[in-house]
Amino acid sequence: MRILIAEDEPNLRQLLKVCLTAWGYDVIVARNGNEAWQILQGEDPPRLVILDWVMPGVNGLEVCQRIRAAGQEPYTYIIMLTSQQREDDLVTGMEAGADDYITKPFKHNELKVRLRAGQRIVELQNELLAAREALRTRATHDPLTGLWNHGEILNFLGQELAKAQREKQPVSIIMADLDHFKRINDSHGHQAGDAVLCAIARRMLSLVRTYDFVGRYGGEEFLIILPDCDAKQGAILAERLRAHIDSEGFASPEGPIPVTISLGVASSDTASWADPDTMVGAADKALYRAKQGGRNRVAIATAGSAEQPPEAGRITE
Repeated sequence: MRILIAEDEPNLRQLLKVCLTAWGYDVIVARNGNEAWQILQGEDPPRLVILDWVMPGVNGLEVCQRIRAAGQEPYTYIIMLTSQQREDDLVTGMEAGADDYITKPFKHNELKVRLRAGQRIVELQNELLAAREALRTRATHDPLTGLWNHGEILNFLGQELAKAQREKQPVSIIMADLDHFKRINDSHGHQAGDAVLCAIARRMLSLVRTYDFVGRYGGEEFLIILPDCDAKQGAILAERLRAHIDSEGFASPEGPIPVTISLGVASSDTASWADPDTMVGAADKALYRAKQGGRNRVAIATAGSAEQPPEAGRITE
């Protein structure tokens, strides 16, 4: 684990570096508080810090206060190195945000066990942050494909529509649906069907821009949001997606599985969609027309096409 030492006295600084290196730490050295603060402001700073209380310029107490005022994650564990012996001074250091302190001259074994305690705290927070991120991912992503889930992709659409209206820029969406997906499940099994959905997701991600959004709308339906993209550009991308998916089958133990996809495109430059539901309805209507037209094709929504297609006789495969 990396550790930062901020100490202005050269001999003590060298002694600390030798000890910590021998204990297996990757040591970074600062000669004063200003250097320490610059290091801590950099990318991926050390999580364990030993700060001398009294240093020229910015002292250890001030550096500690700045770290806590920033409130950044992940947490920085701070040990103050001080010759202060008065209880009031030690309380001041802890109230400034220090987690622990060592008095000068320090005892090697005492420093060693206090650093171990700090390392356990840092490692525990790593586990908590990882658990929190896993929960956030489960709440916002589709567990099978890893794409944004239904609720989250609609949230993004609402944000992008509002942004497009403010900035007077177009936004387009593509509603995509696999053709005859039930036949794939029936003929090859649900595991093969899941593998196809995951492969489709990867192919979509490989073709969109880094700032586009791809979500699994439900079942074998996908919703793609294209900021700053007009109807013509949206249709071009939809056609590229269609051709890419149609170009080769998906590998399975029984041989390639042929897959095609139908797509409906709706764009804010062809109509003023009032809300995400209206725009999705228009794209869904265009998708329905693509299905009716023979599948494996792209259809574009026009103004006034937001009404949902009748459920009776609707083509869903």
